[in-house]
Amino acid sequence: VQLQAFGGGLVQAGGSLRLSCAASGRAVSNYVMAWFRQAPGKEREFVAFVIRSSSNEYYADSVKGRFTITVDNAKNTVYLQMISLKPEDTAVYYCAASSSGTYYYPQSYNYWGQGTLVTVSS
Repeated sequence: VQLQAFGGGLVQAGGSLRLSCAASGRAVSNYVMAWFRQAPGKEREFVAFVIRSSSNEYYADSVKGRFTITVDNAKNTVYLQMISLKPEDTAVYYCAASSSGTYYYPQSYNYWGQGTLVTVSS
């Protein structure tokens, strides 16, 4: 599966953005789909993932209640709706797909999008 992430940009603190991850080649319903992020000088960290078979969603504590991951099977696209953004949310956001593994860790993901930059100004 090929993934392309887009939708990042510059937003003020308290604002909102929606990231999109368009998939091609295979249906996203075949995978666990996730978003990770990487801030300058930091390691890539888990943000959210969704298990299609159970429709269960999991979030990092730092984004719980502010971010929502959704999947549109008809469009083969995964979204990350972000509200109440904070300067510490500034990072490059990556979408990823996994067939198996421990889904909180980037090593479990076989496929990655190219990343989209989110900058939150204070």
